[in-house]
Amino acid sequence: MIRVLLVDDQPLIRSGFRALLDIEDDIEVVAEAADGSEGLALAREHLPDIALIDIQMPVVDGIEATRRIAADPALAGVHVVILTNYGLDEYVFDALRAGAAGFLVKDIQPEDFLHSVRVAARGDALLAPSITRRLINRYVAQPPGTGTGLKELTNREREAVTLVAQGLSNDQIADRMAISPLTAKTHINRAMTKLHARDRAQLVVFAYESGLVTPRSS
Repeated sequence: MIRVLLVDDQPLIRSGFRALLDIEDDIEVVAEAADGSEGLALAREHLPDIALIDIQMPVVDGIEATRRIAADPALAGVHVVILTNYGLDEYVFDALRAGAAGFLVKDIQPEDFLHSVRVAARGDALLAPSITRRLINRYVAQPPGTGTGLKELTNREREAVTLVAQGLSNDQIADRMAISPLTAKTHINRAMTKLHARDRAQLVVFAYESGLVTPRSS
């Protein structure tokens, strides 16, 4: 059972998402909150698998709530998915840096929304290749980082991280690298451990900031 926490200051939005989730046999909404502070308290109380958090809220916004969840060892199993009205805006990259596993636009189709919740619950990043390219074009147009952490990775781990940043699934990475999906997952997990990455989305952020991925390679 996938346990979901809804955090949004608009009751109508929360009720709409809850109505979609409640009819699914494998998903349970365990709590709702109207701001990030309340959401953090409920996350600690219920330990959900997924926290769907609005990016702009009173008291504590979605970015700060995400940062606090990511920093709390007791909430290591909580995957934060940011909800936004505007798609790729100035706040989304900050949310990913804070520890979000990805983001969803609120006008998403119901079937895509449910699929995304299940994807996030598996620990996969919610970053489609088209979104990845837009992130690269916007944020890596700045001077690249120093590549801190790259030296810790093997060549195969670097290759796997690059493919993660391009939006590929484990099966697609395995095909591209001519290895088994299990080996691909091992490379990714080792890279996450070495880079102290909370999830795949943080590998994507690392790839941008280190210069491992550039606009030409997306």
